[in-house]
Amino acid sequence: MPLTTLASLEDLCRLVADRHDLYVRWSRGPEPDLASLFSTDDLTGVRLPGLSASALGVEEWWGRRPAHVWIARRLYDYCHLPRVKAPDTRPWVLRGREVGRGPDNEPLVADVQPLAWIGDGAIAEAVDIIEHQPGRWGPLDRDSTGHRRTR
Repeated sequence: MPLTTLASLEDLCRLVADRHDLYVRWSRGPEPDLASLFSTDDLTGVRLPGLSASALGVEEWWGRRPAHVWIARRLYDYCHLPRVKAPDTRPWVLRGREVGRGPDNEPLVADVQPLAWIGDGAIAEAVDIIEHQPGRWGPLDRDSTGHRRTR
């Protein structure tokens, strides 16, 4: 499935703009995901009614804060997945319809339309932005005991 690659965080921000139907999914890509159209809970093995993803749309409560920080955090939260899941795990943008919530309260999305890959440059920019925020934060990376790891 030939998808364009968003090379920068700015490219992704332009795509997202004021939309609330766009999500980022970290996986091996649209082709294997669209072949099954569901995710599985890693802990229990339960089949979920959609693909797990992270919403990219900026929430109203975010106010006038910079949208690029919001979107950078959406990427940063799961940037550990290529290391934890598989080296060929990559982020891609999709349009979809939320059909539920997964065990980590993540959106589960159906009626998926792949839009673009997110390039390594955009991820590097997101990491840099989040790591330079004044608060302490780390990706949503948990060790084998279920405790959150920080970088």
